[in-house]
Amino acid sequence: MRERPGSRVGTAPRALLAVLLLALVGGVGLARGEQAQRGDLIVSLDGHLSPLKLPREHAAPVAVELEGGLRTSDGAVLPRVSRVELGLPAQATIFTRGLPVCSLRRLDNTTTAKALDACREALVGRGRLQADVVLPNQQPFRISTRLLAFNARIDGHRALILHAIANHPPTAVVVPFRFRHGAGRFGVALVANLPRALGPYPHFSHFELTLSRHFSYRGRPRSYVSASCPIPKRFTAGFFSFARAGFTLADGGQIGTAIARGCRAR
Repeated sequence: MRERPGSRVGTAPRALLAVLLLALVGGVGLARGEQAQRGDLIVSLDGHLSPLKLPREHAAPVAVELEGGLRTSDGAVLPRVSRVELGLPAQATIFTRGLPVCSLRRLDNTTTAKALDACREALVGRGRLQADVVLPNQQPFRISTRLLAFNARIDGHRALILHAIANHPPTAVVVPFRFRHGAGRFGVALVANLPRALGPYPHFSHFELTLSRHFSYRGRPRSYVSASCPIPKRFTAGFFSFARAGFTLADGGQIGTAIARGCRAR
């Protein structure tokens, strides 16, 4: 799916090859894959792997950075979200063996500092979340929270817990994401069902999340997220289906979008 460094292919042929490879990977357009619209509701998604240069035949440690959200084309209040699903690429692996876990109970009603005191060894990511607070007889207003992501197990299965806290107004929310087998070109899905008890937070506006953690297991260095660049040997760079964000709305509607990104083989 990519071109080979050091080859004598010219700029124009390389650009054409990149387009053809992208189509072969699944037809996800660069612009079309980053934004989608359903009525007045628009979903967007961006992100990348770091580093971009990866082994061809085995996985290496990476950081996954995602950014996206919802907005309305006419400025109307965002709808309530009841379910969120984030898909990660098939060539990415999540390794948690030997990594400490945190629990919902230890994170409930905690500040960022107290959450880190309780579960720092299980920390696997950080980010930010914006949400619209919708109160009766008042204009909606937006708050910004800090996000912490912790490795967890729920009902005996791997999970990721997001801890979000805002100072104004003081608000703390804990959201568990369960791991599922991804569909199509996405090998892993993180799925969260959002009950009404979460109050204003289902009115998502924007999120940023970076997943990355290095640790040791049985004397060997490990990474929470690893990935490869499995392209044919005649190429050294190309595109792959990188991530998908899907939202289920309270009215039963769904909206989502996906992005393709590049990597270079080494």
